[in-house]
Amino acid sequence: MQTHLLVVEDETAVQEMLSFTLNRAGFDVALADSAQSLFASVAHRVPDLILMDWMLPDVSGIELVRRLKKEPLSAEIPIIMLTARVQEDDKVHGLNAGADDYVTKPFSPKELVARIHALLRRSTGQSDDGVLQVGRLSLDRRSHRVLVEDKPVSLGPIEFKLLRFFMSHRERVYSRSQLLDQVWGQSTYVEERTVDVHVLRLRKVLSPFDLDGLIQTVRGAGYRFSKQT
Repeated sequence: MQTHLLVVEDETAVQEMLSFTLNRAGFDVALADSAQSLFASVAHRVPDLILMDWMLPDVSGIELVRRLKKEPLSAEIPIIMLTARVQEDDKVHGLNAGADDYVTKPFSPKELVARIHALLRRSTGQSDDGVLQVGRLSLDRRSHRVLVEDKPVSLGPIEFKLLRFFMSHRERVYSRSQLLDQVWGQSTYVEERTVDVHVLRLRKVLSPFDLDGLIQTVRGAGYRFSKQT
């Protein structure tokens, strides 16, 4: 499953450069050029990371970062600010608003990609060897193994993909339709209640280890993977 990035930038030339760079690095990229298109894109598919330009035509990037961090659906999305502002006070202002990193223009495409990878590793708890770790639970994306401490956990292919997605996107609420798009794929037609069936199966497998509570039902919204009760 490709990592999904959202680029919020109103200059066409910069959009094209970033799309080329990020697609070449293996990312799936969506574009937004305003506050309206940003929130519409997030509602359609929650990105794994947002690249946010400071200067936008309708609302400043700083204000959009503040809004995103206040919304349950987007509060945990890592955000990198992209700006020509190089003063230390500007950087502090951006980080205090909720941005997770700050890259000044002009920037090296290689450095930007490296910063994205580093921020994704920090935000998802993924180690350099492709292992996702949440407390006693670990998932190896390369070998398709799931362990609780040293005990193997047997999962079906859909449950594995669902757990991998949850562990990669902790503390965020996803609706059933969003989980269908992210785990099953937009080209696959299944009913939304199918999500409930597979969540139930995943909880049942994790229950003997007292880890079924990691997958929380958020009334009227969907599901969230969280260590917090």
